[in-house]
Amino acid sequence: MSSATSTPALASSSSWSAFLKSIASFNGDLSSLTAPPFILSSQSLTEFSAYWATHPPIFAAPAAESDPAKRAMLVLKWFLSTLKHQYASRSEQFGNEKKPLNPFLGELFLGSWADEAGETTLISEQVSHHPPATAYCIRNKKTGVQLEGYNAQKATFKSTIIVKQIGHAVLSIPVGSGDRKTTEQYLITLPSLHIEGLIFGTPFVELDGTSTIVSSSGYTAKIDYSGRGWLSGKKNSVTAVLHPTDKEKDVLYNITGQWTKEFEIYQGPAKKNSSSTLIATYDAAGTPQTELRVAPLEKQHPLESRRAWSKVAEAIQKGDMDAVSVEKGKIEQAQRNMRTKERSENRTWERRYFTAVEAGDKALEEMGKAAGVPLDGEQDKTGGLWRFSNDKASEASAEQLSDEDIAAIEKEILGQ
Repeated sequence: MSSATSTPALASSSSWSAFLKSIASFNGDLSSLTAPPFILSSQSLTEFSAYWATHPPIFAAPAAESDPAKRAMLVLKWFLSTLKHQYASRSEQFGNEKKPLNPFLGELFLGSWADEAGETTLISEQVSHHPPATAYCIRNKKTGVQLEGYNAQKATFKSTIIVKQIGHAVLSIPVGSGDRKTTEQYLITLPSLHIEGLIFGTPFVELDGTSTIVSSSGYTAKIDYSGRGWLSGKKNSVTAVLHPTDKEKDVLYNITGQWTKEFEIYQGPAKKNSSSTLIATYDAAGTPQTELRVAPLEKQHPLESRRAWSKVAEAIQKGDMDAVSVEKGKIEQAQRNMRTKERSENRTWERRYFTAVEAGDKALEEMGKAAGVPLDGEQDKTGGLWRFSNDKASEASAEQLSDEDIAAIEKEILGQ
């Protein structure tokens, strides 16, 4: 979820109350519910993939570490460093969360970061619409560190909005050199979350439950999330332990703190935490992020998110809810027309950068067992396990569109 305006501009209290009543009485996945324009963000979910790499130097750092246990710890640190931007940056900046735009099938978001880590690239694509699923690939060119994965969400209402995140990510790190050079992989599961502050009209995300990171080198990180309770606890609290996968009680590192503010990394189990076992402190609030670079709207592909939704985003920024409904409706109707046409021609939409596979490789399947993630062909109803395709990426990047092609795409697929 994201926000472009603060809560006072969100809507009148009566409109907000009516919206809460509508979701409270709705049965099923809330992602299929048409949201009123006044709670919409001007940002699409395809952009959320960028939150994985707002700090490229931290993303790439594990590649420089030769010790596998320390490398696994750096991967855990990187993962925790992404949480603030993924789940809290928008509500902190604007005062509340809003519902992001539901991406259309085939929607793209492309960008890159340039800093001391070199160039890091992002490819994000909407690979499924029912249910909505976004696939992504992030690669640091200097080190070869690469993250790929997919994410779908199922939202239900039980006194608050509960969001189950479906999917996983795989981080690949080149290690060694010469004939001994191999690729180490990390299977990353996604935390559950719920939306707090609904009654007061100031919604924000709180993480809960547990997620895991399992490495092919034999280490597992378990991350536990908790929030502020009625009597005790701190908002956005997190604890984590790293241990050999087959020796859960042999804790090598532990982390404690708040994923929105500061967390500390200690060597050994938490019961031994002291100044002598403290390895590092990470300031989530104070660490600057690298700016994501995207092409100007006029140079973007017609299916790129910010170009495709530009008229809707402009209307949201202006507070013109009638125009929001009209422009959003054009895209949605064009998509319905496309699906009808595809069914009549007995074909499906061709994904641009990603391919659905029925199962992961053997190493990932073993890691999946340790992480509790089915990677043996079960598909989470998102159409398959989505994997980045280098062949498709090469073909897509070489494509040159004429003015006529652009006009046809905008008319047929976007209704513009």
